[in-house]
Amino acid sequence: MANIMCARLLQRSTRGFAIYSRAFPAFSSPFLSRAHRLSPSDDEMYQRTTVSVMQKEPGSGVMIHSYSPRGFNIDGNKVLGPCAVLPPAILQWNVGSYEDITEESVSLFHMLEPRIEILVLGTGARSERINPKVLALLKSKGISVEVQDTPNACATFNFLTSERRVTAAGLIPPPISTALEVTQE
Repeated sequence: MANIMCARLLQRSTRGFAIYSRAFPAFSSPFLSRAHRLSPSDDEMYQRTTVSVMQKEPGSGVMIHSYSPRGFNIDGNKVLGPCAVLPPAILQWNVGSYEDITEESVSLFHMLEPRIEILVLGTGARSERINPKVLALLKSKGISVEVQDTPNACATFNFLTSERRVTAAGLIPPPISTALEVTQE
């Protein structure tokens, strides 16, 4: 219908020239038609895009891959029970619950060289209050402390390690009810 209207206007304005819509379409420009498709050279949005596959960089530190009520999977090493994750080492940590975290049990964290910036403590299924004397001791040694439930402590430790912060973790496995279950189909 638009072609007919344009043809009639052209007929009236051209005095003596009869132009019909079939002989000469009114919208002959590809830029004016609705069917025009942009090609890669038309717009910067259609430039090639590259994707880099992210892989673990060598020397990026220890990462906690999973946890269970029995322990942790840290860089492919299965650790049973509570553990202390120190910059190059993974040690068994002699605590049974958050109540067993004392000045003596955290002494290994402030004796390290190079000094750690942040200590992440995972207290099991819930975030529990740590003895204020323990926190004061670590603060006096210049170590920041982050106390969380174990699942969040694992994630926090991985994040800080990926940012190349000097981080250590003291982790107590959560009880059965909060363990991550993976099912294979």
